[in-house]
Amino acid sequence: MSENRALQRAHVLANHILQSPPQPSNISLTREVCLQYTPPELNESYGFQVKEMRKLLDGHNLEDRDWLYGIMVFVSPDYNETMKQQREISMKRILYLLEKGVFKGWLTETSPEAELKKFALYEVCGMYDYSLSAKLGVHFLLWGNAVKFFGTKRHHEKWLKNTEDYLVKGCFAMTELGHGSNVRGIETVTTYDPRTEEFVINTPCESAQKYWIGEAAIHATHAIVISQLDVNGTNQGIHVFIAQIRDQDGNICPNIRIADCGHKIGLNGVDNGRIWFDNLRIPRENLLNSVADISPEGQYVSAIKNPDQRFGAFLAPLTSGRVTIASCAIYSAKIGLAVAIRYSLSRRAFSVVVNGPEVLLLDYPSHQRRLLPLLAKTYAMSFAANDMKMIYVKRTPETNKEIHVVSSGIKALLTWHNMRTLQECREACGGQGLKTENRVGHLKGEYDVQTTFEGDNNVLMQQVSKALFAEYVSCKKRNKPFKGLGLDHMNSSRPVLPTQLTSCILRCSQFQKHVFCLRERDLLERYTCEVAELQGRGESREFSFLLSHQLSEDLSKAFAEKAILQAVLDAEAKLPAGSIKDVVGLVRSTYALICIEEDPSFLRYGYLSRDNVGDVRREVSKLCRELRPHALAL
Repeated sequence: MSENRALQRAHVLANHILQSPPQPSNISLTREVCLQYTPPELNESYGFQVKEMRKLLDGHNLEDRDWLYGIMVFVSPDYNETMKQQREISMKRILYLLEKGVFKGWLTETSPEAELKKFALYEVCGMYDYSLSAKLGVHFLLWGNAVKFFGTKRHHEKWLKNTEDYLVKGCFAMTELGHGSNVRGIETVTTYDPRTEEFVINTPCESAQKYWIGEAAIHATHAIVISQLDVNGTNQGIHVFIAQIRDQDGNICPNIRIADCGHKIGLNGVDNGRIWFDNLRIPRENLLNSVADISPEGQYVSAIKNPDQRFGAFLAPLTSGRVTIASCAIYSAKIGLAVAIRYSLSRRAFSVVVNGPEVLLLDYPSHQRRLLPLLAKTYAMSFAANDMKMIYVKRTPETNKEIHVVSSGIKALLTWHNMRTLQECREACGGQGLKTENRVGHLKGEYDVQTTFEGDNNVLMQQVSKALFAEYVSCKKRNKPFKGLGLDHMNSSRPVLPTQLTSCILRCSQFQKHVFCLRERDLLERYTCEVAELQGRGESREFSFLLSHQLSEDLSKAFAEKAILQAVLDAEAKLPAGSIKDVVGLVRSTYALICIEEDPSFLRYGYLSRDNVGDVRREVSKLCRELRPHALAL
């Protein structure tokens, strides 16, 4: 039998080599619909001007974005490169963009227009390669902004232009092995030596080693070092210093030890490293002194006497990182949805009638339910990210607190949404979603870090609820109306929702705003009552917050989702009557109702009845059917 098989194989090979015609077969292959492919554009109609919607969605600096798309001539990332090769190519890409003038003014120009241009170009870089974007974020948004905001004129003149030109390569050494979100607990210690007018930086224990420091493993020449400051035996809290960690030839400086963090699940083009300091001496002038300073004799001076306020001033500049992370997350979700929706408009599976044509994936209601609410959420969150950027570039000292709170909630929701969206898109593409060249799986690995860096999302959401708590208690105590954090709706009477929810009511923007405001208001009142009750039983305020974590999570989510809804309403209100306004209305209703459907709070606390929730669910399915003809255009 094995001999017959060997002869059969030899015969097949001989026919192949001699190019003999194939043997006749009884099987007839005909081109069925399932074997044909046509681009979705040939069969899908556009119900609105796509270019106009793109202007609305990108929001600003369209010409600058298109210019950068045009000069990104390097080939697609090679996903088979080693970690070392990825790091090398990321740095080469940065130098290429530097040569093209992409970073001009990123630190030396300070107008709102310059900041918006920087945001736009940064987002484009993130769409191409998040390792590239993350390296730029470390260099410009962390190192550069630290010098800009914590430093004074002497630092600006010495460092900003050189940073912009990459004569200095910066990193931001805040996170430690033992402390990430708890910045107050950082263990690195810096003391002042008045005899030499120098600061001395030390890593006193292994948990104090700086960890996950982007750019530290290979490329950075200088570091922003976040450290406790000890002055004459008194700990003055967290302060910010500049330390050189490598010379211009790339050699590690004396009294410093650096190790590589190694291979990661994504972002391997970023050289994350660990840093130890052993009596590293730096000049007195390397203290970034916009908040506090040391005289040559060793006297500590600060215009901000309250240590808590001083600590808050040191953290304020980190807001820009949260803003850019949120907007980059949404562009990642857009890429995933573009891939998955285009695939669903070309891939067919099964037929609904005997011998009938196979059905496009997106014509299945279940597939619409998987992707189109995520599409609507992505639109809504795009508007929120654009609003956040506008608020940030027009910031004032009076708005810094609100920007911190809003950006914390928006960053958490948008990065969580991105990861959920990418996973659904991966599954919605079936086996094709596994192919690296289709990007969805790769984006998951690259962007996963966003949920925990520059603020762990769960910790950020706790900060949101605590800020709302403080605002509520303050206004009630002073008997003053609510003004900040979007709580002015609480000055009006409590909204009363209709008991019967028709399609018309559910799609009404006023109803949607009322139900979101009612949820936020009720959860805030419940949260403050629960904390007060626990304190009344003898628990500390902080421990009471910890015990009330479930209401805290519900409240912060309600706050962020309401802020996003308001951003859509504001965008929609500016549009003239027409097809784009109509489609944005569909998107807004889908966003609002899917948020209601997915949050048990509406049923748990009785804002809606079981019948109401059923009405909402049916309406979401109807909205998906109405969005289906616009899927490709969106």
